[in-house]
Amino acid sequence: MNLLQTIAVVLDSTVRLSIPLICAAMAGLWSEKAGVVDIGLEGKMLIAAFAAAVAAHVSGSAWAGLGAGILASVALALLHGFAAITWRGNQIVSGVAVNMLAAGLAVVLGNAWYGQGGRTPPLDGAARFGELALPFAQGARTHVPGLGLIYDEVISGHAAPAYLAFACVLATAFLLKRTRFGLRIRAVGENPAAVDAAGISVAGLRYAAVAICGLLCGLGGTYLAVAQSAGFLPQMTAGRGFIALAAVIFANWRPWRALGACLLFGLLDAVAIRLQGVSLPGIGLVPVEAIQALPYLMTIVLLAGFIGKATPPKASGTPYVKER
Repeated sequence: MNLLQTIAVVLDSTVRLSIPLICAAMAGLWSEKAGVVDIGLEGKMLIAAFAAAVAAHVSGSAWAGLGAGILASVALALLHGFAAITWRGNQIVSGVAVNMLAAGLAVVLGNAWYGQGGRTPPLDGAARFGELALPFAQGARTHVPGLGLIYDEVISGHAAPAYLAFACVLATAFLLKRTRFGLRIRAVGENPAAVDAAGISVAGLRYAAVAICGLLCGLGGTYLAVAQSAGFLPQMTAGRGFIALAAVIFANWRPWRALGACLLFGLLDAVAIRLQGVSLPGIGLVPVEAIQALPYLMTIVLLAGFIGKATPPKASGTPYVKER
């Protein structure tokens, strides 16, 4: 395998591994822009992965799995919203509760229904999202050296939720910056009292942002179970929700920068996979555990270097109490 082919394979893995991070990062961005801190991204993706795998197995349709995954994730998101917005509870505690609930519920139900230690039966055929070949992909590899290989290997050949994830980044950037709804979401995260004074429901806007957060987590969780994998495994999110939060902070709550941060984490993960079993000059065979820890180590390094420079929405994490 030549150098260009190796680079293309690594970049292809980068995109595939970044999709759940991108979905979770956009989800967290919507929620926090509205002033609701959500560390429950992990739990929502996990319950979405479980619901999607179950629905896809029962129905034989990956799209049915996507719908079930989104519904399950939105339900948990609204539960978090009820605790944080309506009852003005501690948003961190509520997010932790969502993570614990999702992790326990998925394993208990999976074991009760299938008796496989929380796993769901393997998915195949129409129950999984297949790879989509974009127009002219094969011809481009042959007739356009270099760029054709990148187009065929990196851009083409991903599952439908992967392309939806990138579309969600574009939609998030446009809606938050160019529309009245996005302006109101940003305003309620900065100065909810001013939004309330204008006669706009603060709770309504925050619930809308939380629901969008759930939808995006549902997309990311479904991708994990029904596209990237062939079923649900306990704890299959493996900390991706927290890495996505780190990406949002690193990006200073900006969509395109968050996308770049997620791709960076995906690249580190892809490189870590390629390095497993490789003997490095002067070092020898690096332990697999050390290589697998690279993305998480980079998360700590980035947060330690940029957390002081990040400027979150002013009302982030603060329940709004209407003045009498």
